[in-house]
Amino acid sequence: MASIRSLTICIFAALAWLPGTSPVGAQEGAIGLQTPSGNIHCQYFAIDKQATLRCDIGQIATRPPRPADCELDWGSAFEISARGNDAQRICHGDTVMDKSLPVLGYGGIWQRGGFTCTSDQGGLTCFNADRHGFSLSKARQDIF
Repeated sequence: MASIRSLTICIFAALAWLPGTSPVGAQEGAIGLQTPSGNIHCQYFAIDKQATLRCDIGQIATRPPRPADCELDWGSAFEISARGNDAQRICHGDTVMDKSLPVLGYGGIWQRGGFTCTSDQGGLTCFNADRHGFSLSKARQDIF
């Protein structure tokens, strides 16, 4: 028969794996979504109470000119904070493309930490609590 101490440790370990029970700032595995086409992937990050949503596009029809201060990849990654008007295309040397992310089907809505994303056959639209964000598709990328 297990001791009370062993039972307490087992319960604590089990609770650590339940959604919403992680310590503040901790994040296990990728949290986010991908579109049915697999061309757009988004990941949610919350570090020290700062929430960010980043979305990457695998293929875009027209790549905008690279800014002079960007020596890395340009044109296919977008980021926004949970509050404010800081949605932007970012210079990046990594990716959030992850085939293990769940697919957000057409007509679906994904919400997490103040962000909302909607998927339709025309692409993906994501915005924050202040209704600022981006609409993304292979053909077009709009920031609002």
